[in-house]
Amino acid sequence: MSGWVTTIVGSVVEAWAELRIHKTRVLLSLIGVAVAVTAITVVVGVGAIAQQALTETSERQGGRPALLSVTAYSDTGAVPSSDQMQEAFGSTAERYSIDYVSRTIYSNLRVQFADGVQDVQLQAVDIQFATMHRLKIDRGAWFDDADEQRLAPSLIVNDAFWQKLGSPDLSTHPVVDLLGDGTVTAVVTGLLPTQPYDDYPRMMMLYSAFDRVGTLDPSTGQSVTYELWVPPTVAEELTPLIQRDVQGSLGDGFDAQVNRQDYLAYNSGDQLLPFKLVIGGVAVLVLFLGALGLVNISLVTVRQRIREIGVRRSFGATAGRVFFAVMMESVVATLAAGAVGVTLAVVIVQNPWVREMVGQGVQDLPAFPIEAAVVGLAASAVVGALAGLLPALVAVRVKVIDAIRY
Repeated sequence: MSGWVTTIVGSVVEAWAELRIHKTRVLLSLIGVAVAVTAITVVVGVGAIAQQALTETSERQGGRPALLSVTAYSDTGAVPSSDQMQEAFGSTAERYSIDYVSRTIYSNLRVQFADGVQDVQLQAVDIQFATMHRLKIDRGAWFDDADEQRLAPSLIVNDAFWQKLGSPDLSTHPVVDLLGDGTVTAVVTGLLPTQPYDDYPRMMMLYSAFDRVGTLDPSTGQSVTYELWVPPTVAEELTPLIQRDVQGSLGDGFDAQVNRQDYLAYNSGDQLLPFKLVIGGVAVLVLFLGALGLVNISLVTVRQRIREIGVRRSFGATAGRVFFAVMMESVVATLAAGAVGVTLAVVIVQNPWVREMVGQGVQDLPAFPIEAAVVGLAASAVVGALAGLLPALVAVRVKVIDAIRY
């Protein structure tokens, strides 16, 4: 074992010494290798941030894995009453100790602004909705238990709604009138993050407040969505059990359905794979070109060292030792270039401007992935081994007597 370690260490030291002697010759070839390794590592690193951004966007739209949606209909297409469905939904969630549940309903309410009355889209949800859908409030605060007890409903609004109010300071508890058969005064307590093309006012309210206010009764025909967030590992097992229990609670005449609606239910693959393949292919081509240049330089170097190789062989150096020593020169050179490339990639990926541009709106920005550095160094080592193979074979085929006469 110690013999192998000594051989490897000696070969690496010897290879590094040879590279220092021929540094001018190999420098240009190694620049291409370093650039290619930088490209590969950056693709993996930036891809991790972009993947997290896509994941969070998907989770905001369809919920975190695994999000189950519960619906029920009769044979005639009628839906259970709000009380019936809530009893069946709530008792089933309690039975399986599911803590994250939410009802969601969409409606339109007339809002009195300073410039007149306007219909505004309303989304009524429960407190756990924000966690289930990775919803983060830009300013103010998300709903809490205290909001359940407010006589004046709490509202969380988008930027368009807030601007129509005159962009007031949320600490002043700005109010707005909701119009129906009567007038209901609501308090704006939070501001939703800005989204592209979000140019029309919209607001969110707790479902309990929506249900409590007389003129805003959810039993007027709007469809209510019932959602549960369960661990992905048990989602498949829980789905038929939840469906059975909800249907049993509702009784005969109703057919309950439980469907998974998060993004993993439809697409579990890498959405950035085409982009990664294109950039990775270009990087591999650059690596190949750098390897070709390194092969040519190594061949020239070996031919100039034929006498040196012959002397070594005459003093007992085996063919394997010569082969390994010549190949290690290329491997050490490309590993050094790979280390430079990985360092540049880390600087690029960790740059705040790059992270902000790629991961705009990402709540959980991932750290620089270790696998990106491993991929970059592994690629450089493989290229070095392939580039050193031909020169090493040439060195082994040198005859001792011919090399000494050279």
